Amino acid sequence: MIETFTIITLALLYLIFFRPGKTPPLESPLVIERPGHYHMKLAPKLNLAQPFIEVIAAKIGAPGDATQHSEMQCFEVRDRNVAAHGCDSYLLAITQTDGMLHFDATSPQSDDPQSYLGTIREFAYAALARFPKAGEYDRALDECIVAATQQAAQLRSIQVSHLTQ
Repeated sequence: MIETFTIITLALLYLIFFRPGKTPPLESPLVIERPGHYHMKLAPKLNLAQPFIEVIAAKIGAPGDATQHSEMQCFEVRDRNVAAHGCDSYLLAITQTDGMLHFDATSPQSDDPQSYLGTIREFAYAALARFPKAGEYDRALDECIVAATQQAAQLRSIQVSHLTQ
């Protein structure tokens, strides 16, 4: 009887302190790769953006032909869940290349909205350097990415602004 109680107590303590699925520390960058689907790189303090990005990935669906790629689509995102941890907005870049979707998110470096596009492109290009573009450009992918992002934002009551030149 005492052995059973001890084993149950130890198991509960283990689950409380070492359970899987804990949120990574906000000070660490988050990199998630789902082979054949997407690669996600989130700058520190943007870990809470992951659920929104996964909704976008689901709306876009499985990447199509590996020989087609999209241009980088950039967005300013205002998500109250992320804002609760100190980021009023963040910058998100989405592209498809080599048969995978790539999501890169970072915080703005300044309060000047004119610099947002340059900031996210610099961050995303550094992350995409190991993923060479091959094949042909497909404008329909760009439209699909923008539409999926806007739909996901509407579902989650998040404000997104498409950043263009």
